[in-house]
Amino acid sequence: MGCLGNIIWFLACGLWEGFSWVIAGLLWSITIIGIPIGKQCFKLASLTFFPFGKEIEYGGGSVSVIANVFWLIFSGIPLACVAVLNGVLLCITIIGIPFGLQCFKIAKLSLMPFGATIRYI
Repeated sequence: MGCLGNIIWFLACGLWEGFSWVIAGLLWSITIIGIPIGKQCFKLASLTFFPFGKEIEYGGGSVSVIANVFWLIFSGIPLACVAVLNGVLLCITIIGIPFGLQCFKIAKLSLMPFGATIRYI
């Protein structure tokens, strides 16, 4: 399911969800202070483009908490709302349920992305 799921995902909604992460990364990278946050956005854009076959493990320290607070205030809520809306729309049909679940995984990541690591399964 991984390869086929990623292809269908990319064509259905992964392209524009991934670009939203890229745009957030570009906006964060405008300032020197925001470059580390922008760099993380680009890493997570690759997950958003192709989410099947990847798991997310959450953790991190105090620096991650501080970055997550700034992220949540400025960028996290809009990205999470887009992912939840996509997930709800995709879960309307039986065929779309696996894709909707991927949207919910990305929505959770959109709220607190720092300290999260991507694990390939």
